[in-house]
Amino acid sequence: MRFDVLTLFPGMFDRFAEQGVLGRAVQRGLLHIQVTNIRDYARGRHRVTDDRPYGGGSGMVMKPGPIVRAMDAMERPGDSRRVVLLSPQGTLFNQDMAWEFAGLDQLVLVCGRYEGVDERVLNGHVDMELSIGDYVLSGGEIAAMAVMDAVGRLIPEVLGCEDSNREDSFEGGLLEHPHYTRPRMFEGREVPEVLLSGDHEKIRKWRRARSLERTLKRRPDLLEKAALTEEDLEILEGLKSGSPDGHQN
Repeated sequence: MRFDVLTLFPGMFDRFAEQGVLGRAVQRGLLHIQVTNIRDYARGRHRVTDDRPYGGGSGMVMKPGPIVRAMDAMERPGDSRRVVLLSPQGTLFNQDMAWEFAGLDQLVLVCGRYEGVDERVLNGHVDMELSIGDYVLSGGEIAAMAVMDAVGRLIPEVLGCEDSNREDSFEGGLLEHPHYTRPRMFEGREVPEVLLSGDHEKIRKWRRARSLERTLKRRPDLLEKAALTEEDLEILEGLKSGSPDGHQN
């Protein structure tokens, strides 16, 4: 898969494309990250990419020409691509979108700055506006990194264990269960006995109950959309009635 990032600050992505899971995926050829400096497509001696807004007001607006010319110049490695403008006014990004984007050949991420981009960029050049939360950042670069990280880890072979991304929080609509590792005892708190039992069915049930419990406490809104089984509903009833483990003993 190919990520194309259009930004006024390409240096922000230098280390990002070299580190961690995505960095290894780039080295292995599973992902390609191409960062384009919008300023390279500005005209005139000073390469101006922003100007005052028509109608007055504070701040500056990114000019449409440099952005559109940068889009027109980029390669298209496949048939399926999506052009996304990172914007606080956009649709809220979620895990379902990450899976949708992971099926594309190319994802183009346009990083807005200042008061935003000229509205004419959105008309015929951008497929959607996307936000990573109800807050305002200085620009779309950090949001673009978040989207690339969430999408990139879903590409086959990017993660060492192919089941990892299926067990993450928000997969199946629930938050993930707690995790434990060595040492067995830490600051007087021991790893739950069930995880040491070797009984895979008991471990599965414990993890599912803890996932439901955590979701109920922290994000009960997710339960409205989650695909719950009869066993899940039974566990939830037990949790709501005060049983720490739902229907489990």
